Amino acid sequence: MKAIINGIIILPHELATGQVLLYDEKIKGIIPRNEWHAGHCTDIINAQGGFVSAGFINEHLHGCGGYDVMDDTDEALETISELLPRTGVTAFVPTTMTYDRPRVERILTRIKHSQGKIQGAHILGAHMEGPFINAEYKGAQDGKNIAAPDFSWLEGYRECIKIITLAPEMCSNHQFLDKCEKNNILISIGHSAASYEDVLSVMRHTAACHITHLFNAMPTMHHRAPGIIGAAFTEDKIRCELICDNLHVHPAMQKLVYKVKGRDGIILITDSMRACLLGDGKSELGGQDVFVEKGQARLADGALAGSVLTMDKAVMNFLSNTGASLPDTIAMVTINPAKDLGVYDHMGSLEAGKNADVTIFDENGNIQYTVISGNTLFSSMQ
Repeated sequence: MKAIINGIIILPHELATGQVLLYDEKIKGIIPRNEWHAGHCTDIINAQGGFVSAGFINEHLHGCGGYDVMDDTDEALETISELLPRTGVTAFVPTTMTYDRPRVERILTRIKHSQGKIQGAHILGAHMEGPFINAEYKGAQDGKNIAAPDFSWLEGYRECIKIITLAPEMCSNHQFLDKCEKNNILISIGHSAASYEDVLSVMRHTAACHITHLFNAMPTMHHRAPGIIGAAFTEDKIRCELICDNLHVHPAMQKLVYKVKGRDGIILITDSMRACLLGDGKSELGGQDVFVEKGQARLADGALAGSVLTMDKAVMNFLSNTGASLPDTIAMVTINPAKDLGVYDHMGSLEAGKNADVTIFDENGNIQYTVISGNTLFSSMQ
């Protein structure tokens, strides 16, 4: 058995001190320090007053460290998985982009075959961001491969695909939505010009609904046309992804979203691309040149092209911008994505019997340790 001592443990609604987290491959439990015996443990992590959290889950990520999910290589998925623990991420959903169908299917096959076989952050399945989007709001996606929703793209990958971003106004009927619901594929509205009524129509066909990177790649809200954003604000059933790099979404808007949606309605994501963790310079996204300068990733025409945000920074930005409590903020990178992805029974909180996926960070958000399935895969303290 192993132990984490001298940490402030982040529970769903409170911070616990004077406790010891016991684990092996799974979490064994949390006990008072005065009931713990060091001799029973083979490995002890001294958190030195740091915060002990369930591992972060990133449900929308294209790449980092010079690699992209769409590279169509095993090396790309392996390297991304190996690098993410240094940012506190213990599980992620590799996110595809709008490409030709053969390439998308090859990538989905790689993701499917990589699940449970890579020694790094867990791969939970795929997030298909496109090709079923609106060309008017394609953002950094490649417009020539945009297609109407067609469930045949998903055949063979039903258990692998966890989320699909689409523009509901592109659906000629609701058969596609019904099939996704039947196969536990979460519908996320994004890259879309959907009306308020379009969003409500989607909700009638799904048990859960989701918005891809709220505010980005969608029309602004108008008092006569509330649209996607208006639906997100009025419907409790909807959870919203939020890119908290203070560029994609202004700090004041982050605060507004927190006031409206609360802790249960927000999921922090990075939407990061291959330049993440590399610094400034020329990069690539979806076959298009991207230029990163001062932490901003843009296409040649100045349009935003994903981000170079890391999850540890997203957490600290949201805390600073909103005044949210630490348990509330951590829920947005642990509990909420775990529930959306259908994995909350075995990850997303520090409960006995769940995976020993743990992130330890200091008061400034610096990652000190990342533990995955009981193994320490990153440490800045050695």
